[in-house]
Amino acid sequence: MSGSKKSSAVDLGLHGYGIILFCMLLFFFYGAFVTDGINITASYLAQKLNVQEGTVTSMNTIAGIAGFLFFIFIGQVNQKIGSKTTAGICLIIGAAAYVVTGNTDSLVIYTIAMCFVTGNIMSAVYIAGGTLTAQWFPKKKGLAMGYTTMGLCFSSAFYVVLIAILINRFGINGGVIPPAAAAVILAFISFIFVKNTPQERGVNPDNVSDEVYAAEYDTVNEDADGGWTVGRLLKTKEMWLSAICSSIPTCCTVGVMSRLIPRNMGLGMSIETALAIMTALSLLSIPGSFLVGLIDDKIGTRKTMILFSIWYIAALMINFTNYMPCIYLSLCMFAITTGGGGNFTVSLPASVFGRQGFAKVNSVVFPIQGLLTALNYTITGTIQNLTGSLRNSYLIFAALCLLNIFLLRSFDDKKYNRDFAAEHKAAE
Repeated sequence: MSGSKKSSAVDLGLHGYGIILFCMLLFFFYGAFVTDGINITASYLAQKLNVQEGTVTSMNTIAGIAGFLFFIFIGQVNQKIGSKTTAGICLIIGAAAYVVTGNTDSLVIYTIAMCFVTGNIMSAVYIAGGTLTAQWFPKKKGLAMGYTTMGLCFSSAFYVVLIAILINRFGINGGVIPPAAAAVILAFISFIFVKNTPQERGVNPDNVSDEVYAAEYDTVNEDADGGWTVGRLLKTKEMWLSAICSSIPTCCTVGVMSRLIPRNMGLGMSIETALAIMTALSLLSIPGSFLVGLIDDKIGTRKTMILFSIWYIAALMINFTNYMPCIYLSLCMFAITTGGGGNFTVSLPASVFGRQGFAKVNSVVFPIQGLLTALNYTITGTIQNLTGSLRNSYLIFAALCLLNIFLLRSFDDKKYNRDFAAEHKAAE
């Protein structure tokens, strides 16, 4: 590369945008198989399995808890075989398990299959995809995540409608097959075209010039594990706080969006109206995802997360009123931050620990994130079964966002980041 200046905020390079597109598609399948698709599949599966809809939703908490074990194992595998291979294998296993969820008459088999769906798809997104993002965009990870999490927005906008059409045409048994096949195609794209680091493509992280990379990035400590061990990470306060704080926005966002259609139908909307609103709001969330990433890039991850929490508390409480003008306002507020909620799962740990050894860090951080995020299904499923409405779950999510504001103020969000330390030293 030539030139002595940093690349602009949106200049991530041709190869960088290739990685972003790949990770965006990973997020799409995460939304499709694990979160947004439940809006439609839960009711069909409840009828098929002869159980309450909230029970089907709650089974995803079990899947999330079991996913904790997947995340630990796949995190170690990711360090051994690399992110591109890990993502491909996880996509294939997750797609096969997704087909099983639609073709079983047993709640037990459904739950086991969802364990494999959740464990593998979330690992593809956050363990493999998260490591790719940290390696390719160590200082622009907020902006990169602003792009990649648009996949969640596209999933909310289009997959919910798509799976409804497929199920109406082919039944739940056949409806899950086409999206599973698409995930397998993405797996082979990963095997063939994706590179684990920008250096393998002959470019620098963040698409900066050779001069900037030499002056403002840590090029000395390139050890694979960054000097971290599992034991040391478990004893590090910042690891626990970054895992907890980055989980709360995702937990709340998934909790709201995965049950948004039943929530709106409970307010008297028809399913057609609820679907149309979700599609419209999901399209609105696409620029919102970019906006959250851009703010992250400009003012830092911690400040962005605090602003996000304040905004989300307001949206939740406005929705809680059950007053229809307020409902519509809150839905627009949710839309703006839908994609952004997932940004922080990678952005905060990457900010704290940097790219050196991120695969090792993420192998410890993400299982905790996955476990805590899965609690959203317990919250929404239990509240729906007990009260027949999802409204009171919003109070719990608001309380979690308030807690997050206090936690975020208690630690340094760049403490172990060697690239930021190198940049600071160069500026002195």
